[in-house]
Parts: sequence; C-alpha cells; structure tokens
Amino acid sequence: MQRHFFNVDEINLSEFASVCSQTVSSEDYNFASDIQQRVVTYEGEHIQALISTQQAFDLKSELHHCIKEGPGVVVVRQAFQDIKVIDRATELFQEIIDEEKTSDQHRGDHFAKVGENERIWNALQKFCERDTGAFIDYYNNPVLCFVNEAWLGPFFQMTSQVNIVKPGGQAQKPHRDYHLGFQENSLVSEYPLSAQTLSQFLTLQEAVAHTDMDTSSGSTMMLPFSHQYPLGYMAWRDSKFIEYFQKHAVQLALKKGDAVFFSPALFHAAGTNSKSSDRIANLLQASSAFGKTMESVDRTKMTKLIYQVLLDRKKYHQISPTETKAVWASVIDGYAFP
Repeated sequence: MQRHFFNVDEINLSEFASVCSQTVSSEDYNFASDIQQRVVTYEGEHIQALISTQQAFDLKSELHHCIKEGPGVVVVRQAFQDIKVIDRATELFQEIIDEEKTSDQHRGDHFAKVGENERIWNALQKFCERDTGAFIDYYNNPVLCFVNEAWLGPFFQMTSQVNIVKPGGQAQKPHRDYHLGFQENSLVSEYPLSAQTLSQFLTLQEAVAHTDMDTSSGSTMMLPFSHQYPLGYMAWRDSKFIEYFQKHAVQLALKKGDAVFFSPALFHAAGTNSKSSDRIANLLQASSAFGKTMESVDRTKMTKLIYQVLLDRKKYHQISPTETKAVWASVIDGYAFP
C-alpha cells in the first residue's frame, strides 16, 4: 500500500538536490523572451498584446507549465509600463508605514530580524482606502490578471503585503509560503502528502518591484524546481536544506515595474540589502476561488469605493473593458459560493 503520511525525519537532501538539478529547455517556452539562470522571462507588452487573441490559451498553458512542471518561477519585464503608477503607490505605502510605526499595528517582517525589514499587512485594502484612484491605476493591469488566471483560473482572490528591505538588512531565511509554509512541521506532518501538494495550487506568489533591484540591493533569491520536492514543507527549516539553498539559489536583477510570479512551494527569500537605499516590493498573493486567503479583506467596502470611480472612468472612456476586469478581479469576490 502506498504511504500518504510522512514526518520530518524522512526528508532527504539528496532527493531534494536531484529535483533541483533539473534544466530548462527553451523549446517549452515559445512565448518567452529569455531564460536566465533557469528562470523564464516574458515581456509584459507581449503578454498584453496576446490577451484577446487566439494564442491566449496557448500562452496560459505555457505559463502554467512553467510554474507547475518547470522551474516554478516566471519573470515579467515591464509588467507595469507606467512607472508613475508605481511611484505613486510607493508614496502611499510609505505614508502607511510611517503611521503604523506609531501605532500597535506595526509588526514588521516575520521572516527577518526585528527592525531590519518593514511590512504592510493587508496593503490591498489600505491602499484602496487611502487613494482609490491610484489603487485603480495600479490594479487595472491586464497582465497581472492574465498570469493569475493562467495558474488559478477565474475568481481568484487578491491580497497584498508590502515588504521593504532596509539598507544593511540581512537576507530572509529561505522558506515556502502560505498555506503550509506558515505551519510547524508537527502540524504539516498531519496532512496527507496529497493535501500538501494540493495546497500549492491554491495560491500564486507575486512580487512587483517598486525600486530597481540588483543582487546587492536584495533581489529575491529563488531555488528553481524546489517546489517539486514532495516533503519540502517539512524541509525548509532544516539547516542542511538552508545551506543547500544558500549555495544554489539564483538572483535576477529587476527593474522598477518588473514582476515575479512563483509557486508558493518554491524555496525563496529576500536577499541582503548592501546598498544605501530601501529595496521595496509589493508582495501580491492570489488565492484560488476554492481556497482561503491568508488575510481578511473587506471586499464589500472596497467594491463600494471603486464602483463610482470606475463608472466615471467608463463614462469618459478613461478605462478599457480589459482594465476594468483586472480591477474587479483584484477586489470582488466573484465566486458563486461563500
């Protein structure tokens, strides 16, 4: 009989290393613009041009393959083509951080030492409440919506946490993400392996670069194919696996407006920031309609905030149907069941 339950004593570094040694073939990625360090790269402008064409399904299949059977990570260059939108959002995020520092809402980053990183929890709702127009300008992005649907299908639920690595801030510990990346090994072992694997398909992790990022500023470290190791949710805290990650992880330089999409099971960590300026990323997390989001978001309130603004923009032809759909997809709960 096949086993379905395992414990932390059964993790195996050699098996992990074998999984992580796979290569990437350009033949599998016809729409990609480049492959660097086994990370597949696309151009945001190219994706957007294909969204309403007959090639859209093929592109979605390719993106899904890359995240599932491939290295587990996709980079989209110029996912945001209007940098002013990014800069306005950064200004608002900084205002929120400054205010929360003086309140009991300030909690920092759970994967780094206290004081080295900053984090805004539930940044999606806070952004919408602070400047609804700027929020719509940010999330009317068809590229974000398209990649999310390529992994999750329709009616996904968006959440957002802003992460800032300060000058001198050390790298995060490598980890997997929500759901089971937030649980202790003893609890993870209580889930059958099928459920552990299933959980990877319920979310998509995303990072939008709000500053130019090279390796010295702390761009995200990632270990391609590590999401395919079945016992990974019980392995990422292990010192031998951490050491392997530190030796073999890759880092790609990002420009402001680029976005990274990756499996929540991919071993990853924000890098060390040795520059004199902050490294700022908006960490988006899209959750399947079939799952439970990490944060509670008042989507009814947000829907009321954006509704009139969208009506006015539609009336004056200031927003396209595709852009409107992208905003709604990031805000409302469109699934038929609670």
